[in-house]
This record gives sequence, structure tokens and C-alpha cells, in this order.
Amino acid sequence: MPVPGRHMLFAMLAVLACAPSLAQDKAFDPKPYLEDLDQVHEVFSTKYALLEWAVFEREADLPALFARTRTRIEQAHNDYEARTAFDRFARTLNDEHVSFNWPHVGGAAQPQTACARFNPAMVAKPLAALMPGYRAVPGADEFPSGIVEANGTKVGIVQIGLFWDAGFPGLCEAAVAALAIPKDKPCDDKCSDRVDDWAYVKMTNDFAAALRALKDAGAEVLLVDVAGDGGGTEWSEAAARMVTPLRLTSMRTRVARGEHWAKIFTDDEAELKQDAAKAPPADRKFLLGLAAQVEAKLRDMRAPCDASPLWRGEYPACALLAEGFPESGLVACAAPETFRGKPWAATVFSPAQFPYSEGVWDGPLMVLIDRDTASSASRFAALIQDNRAGIVVGEPATSGGGHTDGGTPTTLKNSGGVLQVPDFAGFRADGTNEADGIEPDVLAGFTPAEGPHRRAARLLARLPEAIRAARDLTARHKS
Repeated sequence: MPVPGRHMLFAMLAVLACAPSLAQDKAFDPKPYLEDLDQVHEVFSTKYALLEWAVFEREADLPALFARTRTRIEQAHNDYEARTAFDRFARTLNDEHVSFNWPHVGGAAQPQTACARFNPAMVAKPLAALMPGYRAVPGADEFPSGIVEANGTKVGIVQIGLFWDAGFPGLCEAAVAALAIPKDKPCDDKCSDRVDDWAYVKMTNDFAAALRALKDAGAEVLLVDVAGDGGGTEWSEAAARMVTPLRLTSMRTRVARGEHWAKIFTDDEAELKQDAAKAPPADRKFLLGLAAQVEAKLRDMRAPCDASPLWRGEYPACALLAEGFPESGLVACAAPETFRGKPWAATVFSPAQFPYSEGVWDGPLMVLIDRDTASSASRFAALIQDNRAGIVVGEPATSGGGHTDGGTPTTLKNSGGVLQVPDFAGFRADGTNEADGIEPDVLAGFTPAEGPHRRAARLLARLPEAIRAARDLTARHKS
């Protein structure tokens, strides 16, 4: 019998190597994942705040998307391929707030130390700072700042790379030192809240210092760079009020019906009534009035609405979303001092939890966005644009909805994957859904193939037009 040659031996080894995979293919049962897909369908019908928008504005063919995903799961050979079908579903839908998180092999996650969740990779890289002629102005690490001249005008530039303290490990290190929290010990939710509270005070003060430093450096117009900023927290509501002297009004929301928001409203109503019982007469009347508003919205929240017509491309006979409150809390507009020092301030007006001042910058204002500006960052730009407080420059940004108080995570019953969908939708001053995106007042002409330096050069070329528009807007407010 001839001895197998090298090529024949390799071929035999390849067949043997494939044998376990073929056995696994034959043994894999897609049925549990198909049941999970049915659960996803139910979540979309009951929890997805952008369902109606996705059908009629984005014109997404959701039945076809689910059908394709079902086919991919049926054709999967293993768990990885089945889970990839779900991930592909999320990518195709192209909603940044829809995601699947799969359980890790190796059991439950270990308790984290105070700074383990802080990751600088989440912070966007500066774009405006790449413009030719830019010179840095010393300031806080969280907010790189500088000056660039455009047609003889000194433009102050400050970047907000993330509206979330978790992108800045230096903040956490300073917090744990100030609060005497052990660096190498587990940090529970209460501990993390202490770190966040300290860090956001520092962020607020550092942002104010950066704005003042640009004034001192001779800046005549301010450009806030949020290009690439993926969002963060309600700190964006406070930051927006720091870059303009105008009293801003936040956009209103509509929320997904169901237990998530029913609990939020129930808790808010109870807290307001408890605070009212201990408040002086004027505050008591105000808080009880808000509690009555919450109670009315809670009643509407519990009224069911059948979403099934949407799967046929038809409008439902009822309002799929319930009326919520402004994105700034229970009140859309207020002076910082209105609620300062009140124990219930953050419940009523979310910016009040931060030590901000309005109009730290009080001159002409521009905001730079791009296609990667999302979530709280896009809402920051929309808040400025809707209130005509400044000029938005760059390229269109698309984002909408979000997660409140941890969102509405759904654990898929078989795979253990966790599905998140947005639980609210914001509506802008003109009544449009914020998911429609932000159209800049001045387009910079960015193209997908360009690198950041080329984009920065295009931005510099369009700055004179944006500066004129920002100055004209400021002049109209003063007249």
C-alpha cells in the first residue's frame, strides 16, 4: 500500500479537522433562537419607542427584516452564527439604541473597582483642533481648547468628546482620592454614585473654566466641537445652558407605554408628594401641581395601544406613545437659581443637579457636528438650534430616542442575550421627531472618504460663513 504523500496527508487531516464541525452542524438546534426572535418581535411591539417612526419615516420593512433574520437563524450551524443573525438585525435597523448583549462564558461578572468602568476609548478625537493655525489654550484635560483665526476673527474652540464622566479616568482617580475610596476594592452602585456626583461637579467647573480661558485668550466667537461624540447623560442639558445667555427650553418627549415608565411616573409622584409634605407653602403648591400632572400622565400611560397595524404598514387607532415630560425633567425651562438648594431639585429639573451657570460664554456661538454625533451630543446641538442660540455647522447627524433609568432591558429566555431598545422619543420645536436628525445651518462639505485633517481644512474654509451667521443671530437677540 503506498505511503500517502504530503498533499494527501494534509487533505486527510483537513477532513478530520472538519469532522467535529460537521457533527456540531448536525446537532445544532435553531429552535431556541427562533423562539427568542419571537420574543424580540414582542419587545418591538410593546417597548420600542421609535417603532412608528421606523415604519413611516425611515420606511424600514420590519416584517421583511424579521423574515430575513429568521432564515439566517434557521440556516445557522452554531450559536455564534445564530447570534450573528441578531447582531446583523440590529445593524440593519441602524438604531444606535437597539443592541443585543450576549452573556460571557465563565459565569457572572466580578464586582468592579471604582474606576474599572472608566474608558478613554469612548471619547471622540478632536476635529476642529486639526484646523490649520490652531493653537492650544491651557485648560482641563476633559475639554481640549484652543484658538484659530478665520478672516481676522479669533474663534475659540472647546471640544466635548463625551457627555459622560466615564470617558475620563483622571476624573475617577481624583474622585477616589478626594472621597477616600479604596482603588482596589469593589465599588457598588452607591459608591459609583458618589464618584459620579464628584466627577460631574468637577466636569462642570472645568468646562466653565475652559470657556473663561477662551474669553481671556481673546476669543470672539465660540465653536463647540461635538463631532464624533457618542452622547452620555443629562449633563448635556447643563452644558448647553453654559454656552449661551438665552434661557433654553428643552424638547418634549413621548414615552413607551408599559411598566417601565409607569414605575418612573409612580415614583416621581410619590417623591413629589413626600417633598411637598415637608416644603413651605409656595413650594408645596408647586410640587403638588407637578404631582397632579404626573398622575394624569400616569393614567394615560396605563391605557393600552395595539401596535399590530404598524406591522401591516398602517397607523394604529391610538397614540402608540404616551405624553412624557421635557428632556430636562418635569420642567422645560428654568433659571439655575430657581431650584438650587432644594432637596427635590434634580427630580424637577435635571440640570439643577449640576453647579452650572447660564451664559458662561455669552457671545456668538457655533456647534460642530458630524455623522457620528449621537444621543446626548445630538440633543445638545438640537437644543442650541431649536432655541436659535447658535449656528450648527458640519454634516447631518442622525440620532433619536434613548434609555432612561437603565432602559427596558429584556433578557431573551433561551440564549440569555439582553435586548435594549429606546424607551422614549424626543420631539423638537417644530414637532418633528429628533430621530429625523439634525441638518446643519452651514454644511461643511465633508465626504465619507476623507481623513480628519481634510475635513478640518474644509471646516476652516466654511468658518467665515458660519461666523457671520452666528454674529447675525446674536445681534438679533440683542436688538
